Amino acid sequence: MAEASPAPGRQVLGFQGTDLVYPGGTHALDSIDLTVAAGEFVSVVGPSGCGKSTLLRIASGLETATAGYAQVGANRIGYVFQDATLLPWRSVRDNVALLAELDGVGKAERYRRADEAIELVGLAGFEKHLPHMLSGGMRMRTSVARSLTLDPELFLFDEPFGALDEITRQRLGDETSKLFADRRFAGLFVTHSVSEAVYMSTRVVVMSGRPGRIVEDIAVPFDHPREPSLRFTPEFTAIAEQISDALREAHA
Repeated sequence: MAEASPAPGRQVLGFQGTDLVYPGGTHALDSIDLTVAAGEFVSVVGPSGCGKSTLLRIASGLETATAGYAQVGANRIGYVFQDATLLPWRSVRDNVALLAELDGVGKAERYRRADEAIELVGLAGFEKHLPHMLSGGMRMRTSVARSLTLDPELFLFDEPFGALDEITRQRLGDETSKLFADRRFAGLFVTHSVSEAVYMSTRVVVMSGRPGRIVEDIAVPFDHPREPSLRFTPEFTAIAEQISDALREAHA
């Protein structure tokens, strides 16, 4: 994790006129215009099936737009999926070191990075545990740590906390907010939770039903890292209500 984070304000991800139509005819995305700069954490909310995860797949190169384009100005991309996707036979330390290993990083350096990332996500002392010995929240922390070993300029999150209980979900939101405050990567975060989106983000993008279009792009003015008590302030509630109203219109 020796390389510096991208300069604040530099565009790291940009969609322009981006459409995606699958071979079977399903129109997933329609004319998406969206930019994410270094130091921005953008959450995407919208109805199920509106193409939120498809945006991440295009950004990562797993899907190709059928019109328009997606421009990625990052050499290092972290991707955290809905499932932790850990290898069951590898320890926490070996799972965290995996991406650096696949990237050709030498053994000593990749384990140095792994140990640093494990410390950052609060898993020190669990390095030798296998995935089946961990709680759901700990498995997801392991997944985040694995991506951190690449020191990503762009971090993609596909509903990573959706399967967790509310307290664990909030705790991981707090930890991710602290990581963002420290690293200032560009973040694109997909979630169904309005509260989570407001708490995590510098901006929240609301999408319509399929084919997904951006119907609102709402700034969130609070500084990072954020205190848990922020969730109960009138200012937080006002932004959450604005996003909820936009979501109701998107569903309609």
